Amino acid sequence: MELLRTLCQLAAPSGSEAPLTAFLLDYINRQAPTWLVQPEVLAGEEFQDCIILVFGKPRTAVFAHIDSIGFTVRYGRQLVRIGGPDTETGYRLVGEDSQGAIDCTLTVDDETGALGYEFSRDIERGTTLTFACDFRETETTVQSCYLDNRLGVWNALQLCETLQDGIVVFSCYEEHGGGTVKFLAKYIHERFAVRQALVCDITWVTEGVHAGQGCAISLRDSLIPRRSYVERIRQIAKKSGIPHQLEVEGSGGSDGKELQHGAQPWDWCFVGAPEDHVHTPHEQVHKADIDSMLRLYQVLMREL
Repeated sequence: MELLRTLCQLAAPSGSEAPLTAFLLDYINRQAPTWLVQPEVLAGEEFQDCIILVFGKPRTAVFAHIDSIGFTVRYGRQLVRIGGPDTETGYRLVGEDSQGAIDCTLTVDDETGALGYEFSRDIERGTTLTFACDFRETETTVQSCYLDNRLGVWNALQLCETLQDGIVVFSCYEEHGGGTVKFLAKYIHERFAVRQALVCDITWVTEGVHAGQGCAISLRDSLIPRRSYVERIRQIAKKSGIPHQLEVEGSGGSDGKELQHGAQPWDWCFVGAPEDHVHTPHEQVHKADIDSMLRLYQVLMREL
């Protein structure tokens, strides 16, 4: 879990993914020689802060977004949300501007809901702030800010160790409207003729999806993936014997939304561990669901 701890501690809210991209490229450069297959690494200005790893003869692409929620400093002591963070007076926020490191406290106006901060000085406008990371691990759970989606990134990196044929994509901006998956999907479809995807992200603990009972295969959220593709995934999962759950939601979305709205005929399905305390500094995931998620991805990437 030390890699996951490091990923959660790296600040990379939507629009500010570059530090995490640099970390990932360094990690890939150091670790790839130990992987079963050496991938082609596609990164640089053509892909903004995204990374594409191509293994063998790919049939399926895994999409894991690297950005998180957060806040942007506005005027005075106002804050604006990046994505949909939970807001509660007293949450500890950290960041940095030209005057130095920042460790401040979130404030929420009881009457208007307006967001602000308490700090010893004014913070420069445009500065990004994120939840302070307090990574906690027990025998059965991990808890931290930004498990959504640093756990998805962790899962994708573990998958890379044994992946023989496939594509792993680290995308940006998912928490604040997307925008990168469309050009990534177009590039992958045109160059590699791949058109089926798994969305490697984290979902919610709900009345129908429970912690500790396996990762969730989403049958739908605000969008509906093609049923025949999802059924293939369900049959592979059932045959594998790996614990998993079926999720049905009427709201929410993921990188799958951009795949479905794109011009290419992509099939996609969201497969991910459920977490509690969503979009707070205290997101919590059961280790059994992390294990289930990785093992299921390994099987799916072999058999799809």
